[in-house]
Amino acid sequence: MSRDPVLHDWVVAAIAMAAGVAAGLLLRAVLRWLGKHASRTAWTGDDVIVDALRTLAPWAAVIGGAAAAASVLPLTTRVTGLVNQSLTALLILIATVTAARVVAGLVQSLAQARTGVAGSASIFVNITRVVVLTMGVLVALETMGVSIAPLLTALGVGGLAVALALQDTLANLFAGVHILASKTVQPGDYIRLSSGEEGYVVDINWRNTVVRNLSNNLVIIPNGRLARTNMTNFTQPEQKLSLLVQAGVGYDSDLEHVERVTLDVVDTVMADVSGGVADHEAAVRFHTFADSRINFTVILGVGEFSDQYRIKHEFIKRLHERFRAEGIAIPAPTHTVSVQPWGSSPIPHQRDASASVPAER
Repeated sequence: MSRDPVLHDWVVAAIAMAAGVAAGLLLRAVLRWLGKHASRTAWTGDDVIVDALRTLAPWAAVIGGAAAAASVLPLTTRVTGLVNQSLTALLILIATVTAARVVAGLVQSLAQARTGVAGSASIFVNITRVVVLTMGVLVALETMGVSIAPLLTALGVGGLAVALALQDTLANLFAGVHILASKTVQPGDYIRLSSGEEGYVVDINWRNTVVRNLSNNLVIIPNGRLARTNMTNFTQPEQKLSLLVQAGVGYDSDLEHVERVTLDVVDTVMADVSGGVADHEAAVRFHTFADSRINFTVILGVGEFSDQYRIKHEFIKRLHERFRAEGIAIPAPTHTVSVQPWGSSPIPHQRDASASVPAER
């Protein structure tokens, strides 16, 4: 130190520090105003960037004021260098955290834009965040004069041991990356596994896939198991589904009339009920001469998997009501049962299948 600091030095340093704090507060107010305007746009990326800058810009102004204050004080070369290194490392760490938030937010925004749902594939978000933070910490250490070459060597050797100890975890991690990269499953898809689990994919993270079933419970499936099992994706390649409903009419029915009435009911359901596909081409296919009736299949269209229950419910109600109004019978199954006294010839009777007739002895 060439001389002792005097009052003038402290006043100038205080002014520089106060200017940095004032600039930080001003920047925060400006960025808050920008955030309100960014929230009105359709793109979510500007919200992420402005929110991140609300952390970085004020701190950068404060650190700049601290650096200016340190420069006006009569400090030794060693202390000045230490202060500058510390402030630079602090700025790098703040910038790293901000960059991690920005990149992770943009990755999440891109995932939401691709899938069209509120859920996210957090595995990519977490990997991106860890990579950016690791790089920032290494740069900050290098700025502080800490050699990172031995650290990288130690991390390489230790990483091998950790990889051997965490084989299952790493297998799930790479399985999750493979699932998302191959686009076989995306957040928002409705899937059903061969083991019976089914539901909407909420998230795919570094270890497991979270599925929400129709009863609003969460099913946790390890990524490795999801990659190995047989699975049906009801959302891909398109979300619309064909719904098959079985029905039947009596043998004395006019099948042409039955077909016209059924198609009319299908058209009204598709137009009136939420989840129906208005431009769906309805179809009726007679296929079986059963014991007591002629069976047929009605093909309806639904917007997505969970809509089928509401569509099927409403269609059966309306079809039953319309058949009754048109006089079209839906016969119950019947069987011919022979009841005879002991040692007598059979006497045929027509009974309902649900009736139980004891034999006389």
